[in-house]
Amino acid sequence: MSTLSYDATGAARQAHEQHLPALLEDRIATRIFAKDHTLWGPDAEQESAVRLGWVEAASVSQPLVGDILELRDALKAEGVTRIVLCGMGGSSLAPEVIAGTAGVELTVLDSTDPEQVSAAVADRLDETAIVVSSKSGSTVETDSQRRIFEQAFTDAGIDAKSRIIIVTDPGSPLDKASREAGYRAVFNADPNVGGRFSALTAFGLVPCGLAGVDIQAFLDEAEEAAEILNEDSEDNIGLALGTALGGTTPLRNKIVIAEDGSGIVGFADWAEQLIAESTGKLGTGVLPVVAGPASPEATLGAPDVLVIRLVAADADVQLGENEVAIAGGLATQMMVWEFATAVAGRLLGINPFDQPDVEAAKIAARGLLDAQPAPTPANFTDGAIEVRGGEWLGDAGTAAEAVSALLSELGPDNYLSVQAYFDRLAYASFEGVRDELAAVSGRPVTFGWGPRFLHSTGQFHKGGPAIGVFLQVTAASAADLAIPDRPFTFGELISAQAAGDAQVLSEHGRPVLRLHLADRAAGVKQLQELVTSLAGQAASSTES
Repeated sequence: MSTLSYDATGAARQAHEQHLPALLEDRIATRIFAKDHTLWGPDAEQESAVRLGWVEAASVSQPLVGDILELRDALKAEGVTRIVLCGMGGSSLAPEVIAGTAGVELTVLDSTDPEQVSAAVADRLDETAIVVSSKSGSTVETDSQRRIFEQAFTDAGIDAKSRIIIVTDPGSPLDKASREAGYRAVFNADPNVGGRFSALTAFGLVPCGLAGVDIQAFLDEAEEAAEILNEDSEDNIGLALGTALGGTTPLRNKIVIAEDGSGIVGFADWAEQLIAESTGKLGTGVLPVVAGPASPEATLGAPDVLVIRLVAADADVQLGENEVAIAGGLATQMMVWEFATAVAGRLLGINPFDQPDVEAAKIAARGLLDAQPAPTPANFTDGAIEVRGGEWLGDAGTAAEAVSALLSELGPDNYLSVQAYFDRLAYASFEGVRDELAAVSGRPVTFGWGPRFLHSTGQFHKGGPAIGVFLQVTAASAADLAIPDRPFTFGELISAQAAGDAQVLSEHGRPVLRLHLADRAAGVKQLQELVTSLAGQAASSTES
């Protein structure tokens, strides 16, 4: 197994000292691995009883390896060298991290943006096979992605059935329909594993294995990690991380996860969903903030922030106050963080395996798709940016004034959530506004690409403490894209998803500033310049 190490200071160390004796006395580690569904209270028992399969996923998934590798070799022999994963949330985040860290190409399509979908379909279609991943098979994004690829294959004279691989729960509607349709292969995952805990199941292994990752070594490492975590020992790093996540007093409910030399590509994005969706409910929880080691949140020392640095095994790390450093290989880290999240759930007094508030935005989006209402009139337009907001906008008349008005809603315990509903690959640089807004506001800032964050931090935004302030950015497309045999387009779908989420957040009393970029490229440039200007003004004010 890769070297696993952990160090902590300040509140994280104190939390460990405070909670470890009870965790050891209650045999929490061995009871988790024994699938004791009573650990999270009576209200959680029914859900927990069918969601603890992840503790043995590394061993249960071993029989999948041979079938995956056999299919990979067969596809290669047919000239298929590109794998596209159509999936959302837990079905896409883990494979993206696994493939990225291994340096293996895997195209992850976790968007309904017409331009991003079009680009994925247009790229080397003759060399492409798709993996459609969905536990239930009812996920609208994934179903739409499958439909557009199936049509594209057929239109290109390619046998679509030979290029479609399915990963789903046994007996799901997708499972049944796919077998009847005669798709190339159908892999069933363990139904007793929730999506965000599914990295070591078929959901993580199939797309990565087909793309070329050494999934046997990955599983072997995870099995070794599980053996170490399954010990009621004061040296159990999973228990230590669990106390840092959910046991600080008072609770530091903003967890800044910073890549600081671990070599694991995108791990914080995966951990973000795991933690936010597992803990953000019943008005409590901890919010993961994906940031860099020198980002404002990692250096300002706010009393509600804990910094966790992902470091290399041999790194000589000098920790600041209230920080954690953790090192380990990817499979090891995934096991540790899943285990620690379950421990944090117990300390927080919540069920870490449900997601009661995720469905609200889906219902609202579906209602808007069915009703097809006219867009809400803009408060005003500034250049390429249409501005929509609540009474808190006051007399703002420019986009810059609107953003400033939103930031003024931030209090000492609040966070800002930036939600961008457009092509995350073509406009990846837009994420740079996150650090600048954190510097301007002095508060933690999360950045999510829509609609994928709806399957991730979306649970915390609605079910966690009412401390979020929201900046939603949508963008017009140069051309829309029809969804075969559906009465709506991709453009209409992503618009409804954004509007539906804004509606639910507003109904929860959260401030939401909606900026629509009527011209995508020009609007992105204008908004980036706007934020940079605000950051410059804030820096000048601080210096003076």
